[in-house]
Amino acid sequence: MTPAQLSTTIVAGLTALVEQGALTLPDGVPAEVTVERPRQKGHGDYATNVALQLAKKAGTNPRALGELLAEQLRAADGIAGVEVAGPGFLNISVETGAQGQVAAEIVAAGDSYGHTETLAGQRINVEFISANPTGPLHLGHTRWAVLGDAIGRVLSAAGAEVTREFYINDRGVQMNHFATSIIAAATGQPTPTDGYAGAYIEDLARAVGEAQPGIFDLPEPERLTAVRAKGYELQLAEQQAQLDAFQTHFDVWFSEQSLHESGSVPETLQRLKDLGHVYEEGGALWMRTTDFGDDKDRVLIKSDGELTYFASDTAYYLNKRARGFDHCIYLLGADHHGYVGRLKAMAACVGDDPEKTLDVLIGQLVKILRDGEELRLSKRAGTIVTLQELSEEIGVDALRYSLARYPADSPLTLDVAEITRASNDNPVYYVQYAHARTCRMIENATALGMALPADGAFDPSLLDHERDGALLRALAEFPRVVASAAELREPHRVARYLEAASSVFNKWYDTKECRMLPQGDEPVRPANEARLVLTVATRTVLANGLRLLGVSAPERM
Repeated sequence: MTPAQLSTTIVAGLTALVEQGALTLPDGVPAEVTVERPRQKGHGDYATNVALQLAKKAGTNPRALGELLAEQLRAADGIAGVEVAGPGFLNISVETGAQGQVAAEIVAAGDSYGHTETLAGQRINVEFISANPTGPLHLGHTRWAVLGDAIGRVLSAAGAEVTREFYINDRGVQMNHFATSIIAAATGQPTPTDGYAGAYIEDLARAVGEAQPGIFDLPEPERLTAVRAKGYELQLAEQQAQLDAFQTHFDVWFSEQSLHESGSVPETLQRLKDLGHVYEEGGALWMRTTDFGDDKDRVLIKSDGELTYFASDTAYYLNKRARGFDHCIYLLGADHHGYVGRLKAMAACVGDDPEKTLDVLIGQLVKILRDGEELRLSKRAGTIVTLQELSEEIGVDALRYSLARYPADSPLTLDVAEITRASNDNPVYYVQYAHARTCRMIENATALGMALPADGAFDPSLLDHERDGALLRALAEFPRVVASAAELREPHRVARYLEAASSVFNKWYDTKECRMLPQGDEPVRPANEARLVLTVATRTVLANGLRLLGVSAPERM
C-alpha cells in the first residue's frame, strides 16, 4: 500500500463518517490527506495528522476525531491496525500482503513509476540559462543547466507540459565587441578595449575564416557585420553541443534581438500605456512598478532614447504568456536578487497575478576546489573554466549529481577529489553503486533460472521481514517525493531521497534473512521469487530517480 493509496483510504473513511452523520465538515472532505513515514520505530508504517487539521472545522477535539476515523480505518482492506497517539495523531500499520504488493505495482509501472498527475493541465516555461553568445558556458551556467533541467524533469513527471528555454542575449554592444575581438585575433592585432580575450577567441577566429574564406578581407562595415554573424552562429552552435553532451536539452533557443525585430517591444510599451502604468519624467519613460510592491519605479526608455533591458524583459514575459504558458519560471544568478520584486511588479503591471504566473529562483555561487585552490573564472581575461572542461575533468554524472543535490539558494563549494572518489562517502557513487548491485543480483538470479512471474503474480505476504517492510515503505515514498520536488521546484529532494533509499536497500541486502538468492544447493523458494520482485522494484526506483536528475544508472561499476 502506497502513501497515495492510504490517503485514498483515509478520505474514504472521512466520507463515510460524514455520510453516517457522525462527522460534519463545512468545507467538505479533503481530496487528499498527507501521509508520512513515522520518525520513530514502533509507531506503525505510516502516520497522519489529519485529525488535528480537521477537528476545529468539525467542532470536536482532535483525539475524538482520531478515534472515530481509526474505527473506520481498522475495517478497511489492507489495514492491520491503527493507533491514536498523543493529541490525535494516527499511526497506521498495513497488512504485510498489502505492503508487499507495492513491489509488483512498481515493476508493472516501470519507467513511469513516480509519475503523477499533480500538475496535469499546466503549461510551464522554465528559462534557466540566459547567456551571451560570445564565449563558452562557465560554472555559473553549469549549475543552472543542472538545476533547470532537473526542475523541468520533475515538473514533467508531475504531469505538467514543460518547455525548457534558453534566452540568448544577442542584442547590445557586446556583440560588436565580440566581432572586433575575433577580427583582432585573425589579423594579429591586440585585443580591443572592452574586447574578449583568450584561446577560445583565437580558435573561433580560425573557425570563422575556414567557414567563410575571405571574410576578414571585406571592407568595413561589411566585415564587422559578417564576422559578427558568423562568430555568433559558431559560438552558439558550440554552446548547444556542450549542453547536449551535458544531458541538458532545450526546447527553445529564444533570441533577445528577435523581440525587437518582431516589434514586440513597441507593442509592449503601448500596452503598458493603455493600462496606465507608465509615465514620462526627465525625458525618460518609466513603469510605475512601485504600485505593485517594487522598491522603485523602473526605466523603460532612457532620456537618450535607448531601450533598457527591463523593456526587453517585459516584452519577453508577455511573449511567453502569449505562447500559452500558464506559469513562467526564471532561474537567475546570485547578483539578480533585485530582479524578484521588479519582475513580480512587472507581471502585475501587465494585468497578471504574479503569485500564479511567475516564479523567480535565485541561485548562489559555486566554488570548485582543486588541490585546495579555487578555480577562478574570468571570461574576458580568458581564464574561464568552462562547462566542457569541468565535465571532462569531473565527469557528467558526478558533476550533475553534485550540483543537483543542493538547493539553488545554497552557496556551494565542491572539491574535485571528493566528488570523483569511488567511495561510499561520495553520494553519486553510493547511489549508482546501489543500482549496479541490483543489476548484478538480477543477473545472478537469471543465471539460476529465476524470472519475474509472467502475470506479475507472487505472494506479497512473503515479504514479511522488518527489512522487507522498511524497503517497501521507502520505495512507496518515491511518487510523493517527486510531486513535492515539482511543487516546490526543489529537485535536490530527489537526490536526498535516493541516498536514503539506497541506505535502506543496502541494509536489506546485508540481512541474511532477506537473501534473494538461494544458498548452496537450496531450491528456489517462493520467498526468493518475492524478493526478486522487490529487487527489480528497487532497481526501477533508483533508475527513475537518477533519470530525473539527468544522471545515468550504470549496470556495472
